[in-house]
Amino acid sequence: MRRALLAAAFVVLAAPAFVAAPAFAADLSVEVDGVEPGAGRVFVALCTGSLAEESCRIGQSGPAAAQSLRFGFTEVPPGTYAVAAFQDLDGDGRLGRTGLGLPTEPYGFSNGAGRRGRPDFAAAAFRLPEPGTALRVRLTRALPAR
Repeated sequence: MRRALLAAAFVVLAAPAFVAAPAFAADLSVEVDGVEPGAGRVFVALCTGSLAEESCRIGQSGPAAAQSLRFGFTEVPPGTYAVAAFQDLDGDGRLGRTGLGLPTEPYGFSNGAGRRGRPDFAAAAFRLPEPGTALRVRLTRALPAR
C-alpha cells in the first residue's frame, strides 16, 4: 500500500514536467507610412527566415485610403520576423520593377532596411515577444514618380 501511495505521489508531482507547455501567441501591429492616398492597395507581409516571396506567406492588404495605414496580425507565434510592404499602384498585385530589378512602386521593410540596396533578412529582422509589439514601416521609392 505504501508503495502504491509513493508511486501515485510521484506521478502527481512529476506530471507537470511531462505536460507540454501551452503554445503562446503574440499580436503585431504594423503602421505603414508614406502611402500615396487613393492609388491602388498596400500589401504587408510577415516574413520568416528570408525576404524571398516564399518566406513571406502571412500577409494582408488594404486600400490606399490614407497616408498612414495600420495592419494587425494576431496569434503569431513569438519568434524572429521581418516585415515587407509595398503599394501596388498599377493594380497587378505585385511590386513593379524595372529591367534591372529596381522597384517602380513605393516599398519598405522593417527597421528601414533596403533603403540603399537590396535588403537582407538580418537587417530587417526583429524579435516578436510573447505579448506582442508595434512597429512602423515607411514606404519609399527607388525611382522618382513619373
